[in-house]
Amino acid sequence: MSDAMDKVQGVKQLPLFPLPLVLLPNELLPLHIYEPRYRQMLKDIQLRRNLFGITFFDSENEIRDKPVVGTVGCVAEVREFQLLPDGRSNIMTSGVVRYRLLDYTDTGTPYFTGEVQFFEDKQEDVADLRPTADEVYGLFERAAKAAFKLSGNRGKFPEIPHAEPEPLSFLVSAAFNLDNELKYRLLETTSTLNRLDTLREMLNQAVDQMEENADIHKISQSNGHSSKKIDL
Repeated sequence: MSDAMDKVQGVKQLPLFPLPLVLLPNELLPLHIYEPRYRQMLKDIQLRRNLFGITFFDSENEIRDKPVVGTVGCVAEVREFQLLPDGRSNIMTSGVVRYRLLDYTDTGTPYFTGEVQFFEDKQEDVADLRPTADEVYGLFERAAKAAFKLSGNRGKFPEIPHAEPEPLSFLVSAAFNLDNELKYRLLETTSTLNRLDTLREMLNQAVDQMEENADIHKISQSNGHSSKKIDL
């Protein structure tokens, strides 16, 4: 059993926080809690391992008042908690493991509670995954270096962990400002290889332009000139 699945072992029901965003495993997400029902949820989950579920739900584009049964979400673990004088809170959460919403349960609380089923990627041959994972890692490292150069090399270049294929696929996915539709597809897929293939295609399309932009930025910072244009 993975560490992520171990954290939710025995959990059948989960307080739910529908939001117009997608949380991925191991992704950090700061939240500002101000609604009374979610203030109550924070108090309640202190007795439930500090876990709740974040389910993608864009209320502006939905006629329903809650996510539909079958929706995929991600367990969020509260890692840091700051209570403000007026009762609002700032929290830092981390994605743990994915779940599928099986049904809603009436627990008498002001927030939604769902019956959930946790899942991870299906087992795939590591020998099949490793070449694509290594290629994605290399492309991601190039993109990160280009972004660092564009920032003017401010600060310290972050160490990029060479994780196992499944966590690597989520690490790379979380590093980019992806639209919710694509991010949700990456969340719900149970094939590490398919997720890595999608990321490889995205990075192949973007990394050359990122490096070119970084080189032009470096030239401009040194009062040089370049005839190349940047696609905006």
